[in-house]
Amino acid sequence: MSEGARLSAAYLTPGTSSFADFLADQAPDLLPARRAAVPQGSAADLAPHGTTIVAATYPGGVLMAGDRRATMGNIIAQRDIEKVFPADEYSAVGIAGSAGLAVEMVRLFQTELEHYEKIEGTTLSMDGKANRLAALIRSNLAMAMQGLAVVPLFAGFDLTTEAGRIFSYDVTGGRYEETAFHAVGSGSLFARGSLKKLYRDDLTEEECTIAVVQALYDAADDDSATGGPDLTRRIFPVVNVITADGGRRIPDDEVAALADRVIAGRMTRPDGPSAALT
Repeated sequence: MSEGARLSAAYLTPGTSSFADFLADQAPDLLPARRAAVPQGSAADLAPHGTTIVAATYPGGVLMAGDRRATMGNIIAQRDIEKVFPADEYSAVGIAGSAGLAVEMVRLFQTELEHYEKIEGTTLSMDGKANRLAALIRSNLAMAMQGLAVVPLFAGFDLTTEAGRIFSYDVTGGRYEETAFHAVGSGSLFARGSLKKLYRDDLTEEECTIAVVQALYDAADDDSATGGPDLTRRIFPVVNVITADGGRRIPDDEVAALADRVIAGRMTRPDGPSAALT
């Protein structure tokens, strides 16, 4: 290796376990929020936005699902975008807001968790992971104030409490732990209303998957920015499940089969299944 190609001393000196902090010191222009100045005024309609993400816990795990539509103003920018990603072995993050910035933030978050594990020799706790994501969101505040907000949903399986946990955020990086289920994005109001009706504490993994698919269907029914199951193109929600054995994506053909069942039920009950009164 030539003299000019050697790594600087900063790369070889023990330091912070935060990759984002290291990047801010050594190459701040690579951080998503610092690459270029955005002109004054709202830039919300200049980039695709992703919606809607839902998550729900069940005994032994937690599920996260997202629809596949990205919009740019009143235009459908993409019909098959993926908005749910593994953060590490035991957690997942779903993106809502400016899609390009959100995907970059997810990649940085994934690297942040991997870097911590390599430096410290252990994984972050669930609270630690949630706090690191909050810091990344807070660093994007200037862009958020100009319409390029990123508001993810974070969920994972806590090996200490042996239960699934869900965290939501606001654009300032405020972190809030949710109980049982939650949703973010433009269709979140309708998705949460659907889950209020369908959710139970004793759902199986399959029942919980059907519940979140029903919630996304209801969100798409009332929110034009949320994409429902696309039967013509066979595009269905992305669903990740996380348990004590780790995280995995439910295969598309399994999600498609469950979505087909949901749609078949809507043929006789367009508003979906009813909940018991007691």
